[in-house]
Amino acid sequence: MASVETTALEKIEAPAPATGAPKAPPPETKAAASITNNFAVIDVVLRVLLFASALVAVLVMVTSKQTELVQIPFPPFRAPLAAKFNQSPAFIYLVAAFSVAGFYSIITTLLSVYALLKPDCSTKLLSHLVIFDVLLLGIVASATGAAGAVAYIGLKGNSHVGWQKVCDNYDMFCKHIGSSIAISLFGSVVLVLLVLLSIYSLSKKIPK
Repeated sequence: MASVETTALEKIEAPAPATGAPKAPPPETKAAASITNNFAVIDVVLRVLLFASALVAVLVMVTSKQTELVQIPFPPFRAPLAAKFNQSPAFIYLVAAFSVAGFYSIITTLLSVYALLKPDCSTKLLSHLVIFDVLLLGIVASATGAAGAVAYIGLKGNSHVGWQKVCDNYDMFCKHIGSSIAISLFGSVVLVLLVLLSIYSLSKKIPK
């Protein structure tokens, strides 16, 4: 009689068999994954914008050429003189810097797409990309600043040292230069946003 009661108690206290159905992830995990994917998509878009701005800035700069008749101190007193971007080291520096930026943006866009498809490697990839993004930002920002300073001298001149402005004669050339510098400034802002986005994304991955 006692053995029958013990068996009955064991049956009652026996745990229910596991159903084998996977548990749904908590809402916090889903939200974090969604935010990470959104950051990855924005990162890809910004890198495409960086490539577009670098390409346009270089193309506008290298096509800046204009030939005008200028006064000379001997007969025939006017002679054709061409203005080209490669006559200024600052403009050459701008072309070189944004050529590197364009090539860099192609590689990093592909890496960002890869990180979007495989989120497991995104943290390590972001930590490397943010370093190179900061380095490239320093290069393109200095190139934009140097080209902008030379362009300002060409536009306004400097009466204190006798530098004459040239944009009165070479208006189309100066428009090309100004447009290229404006697009370069936009590319620099895109890089700033990329750096901030990468740092913010990394901060979200730090366990609390």
